[in-house]
Amino acid sequence: MTSDHLSRTGFRRAALGRRTGCNIETIRYYENIGMMPDPPRTAAGYRVYDETHVSRLRFILRARQLGFSIEEIRGLLGLVDSGSQTCAEVKERTERHLADVRARIADLARIERVLSETVTKCSGENVPECPVLEALTPRPVLA
Repeated sequence: MTSDHLSRTGFRRAALGRRTGCNIETIRYYENIGMMPDPPRTAAGYRVYDETHVSRLRFILRARQLGFSIEEIRGLLGLVDSGSQTCAEVKERTERHLADVRARIADLARIERVLSETVTKCSGENVPECPVLEALTPRPVLA
């Protein structure tokens, strides 16, 4: 039996991290904010994780990869935990998130366009005038 195994079905936080690719401090954070359930402890006080913890942490990590906020994930987990989820409700939450993602993409495309136009105006030579700096300098508001 390896040092991170506590029983046939349980393992320590380090093993949970290895199984999910998640850093131990991030696991602690998710536990502290209540997204991960408190695992049972051994008589010596060691936390004992199992496959349900692996599954939940993978859910959280995947949702984070897809850009869901902590609160959005908490809402989805709340539905799952209560057993009250419906596909319609999950779809509605996901559609809201998708709309936010699309808005951010549009913002990034606008930013890319402005930066691209600005950088093409820059000669890149060793001169004090720089169109990029001029574009970044706030202009006075005329009343």
